[in-house]
Amino acid sequence: MGKVLGDVLGLAAGVAISPLPIIAIILILATLRGRLNGPLFTVGWILGLSALGAVMLAIASPAGASAHNQPATWVGALKLALGLLLVLFSARQWHRRPKDASQAQLPKWMGAIDRLTPVKVFGLGLGLAALNAKNAPLTIAAAASIGSAGLPVGQQIASLAIFVLIATLGLLAPLGVFLLGGERARTTLGNWKDWAAQHNVAVMAVLFFVLGLKLLGDGISVLTS
Repeated sequence: MGKVLGDVLGLAAGVAISPLPIIAIILILATLRGRLNGPLFTVGWILGLSALGAVMLAIASPAGASAHNQPATWVGALKLALGLLLVLFSARQWHRRPKDASQAQLPKWMGAIDRLTPVKVFGLGLGLAALNAKNAPLTIAAAASIGSAGLPVGQQIASLAIFVLIATLGLLAPLGVFLLGGERARTTLGNWKDWAAQHNVAVMAVLFFVLGLKLLGDGISVLTS
């Protein structure tokens, strides 16, 4: 289990430091219903990651993700494909990054966050976790690593739970600052939001290039072993 956690912690960190979900929860916390909608968004995020990871684990076990305590060939092919996807996505993001960071623009849907109902906020957290083209490949790769390690079911669930916890730290940090930070919280969160908004594209490009190379290496290692 320790080896599996070593494989997936980097992927979890990649999900955790995704700037857009962090910006989203900061904007949500700044609304009149921030104390309700912030935790709801976080719960939706946790359930989204958990559901996607659980689906991948359910697929991996019957499909023979582990053979003789080694990852099966299809797991290597999956990691190779996900790694290539992330590297291509990284190149696209880097090419599209604004030359002046101060001119970076947030997605238009963020402008409507203050009008979202609690149900929609919950759904937003769910979607950003499970359906986002940036986070989903990392979660799928992590679940594939867990499923291919030949662990008992209990240890697979525990490994996935640790992955989800680490991947949620990026949201738990601003939520904790908001709930416990008092008067300084809004200033602190505002500074975080501004920095994340300005450097979102560059951060994601570098992050996914590094993680993409890791998955490419993992995939090649499985296929050639």
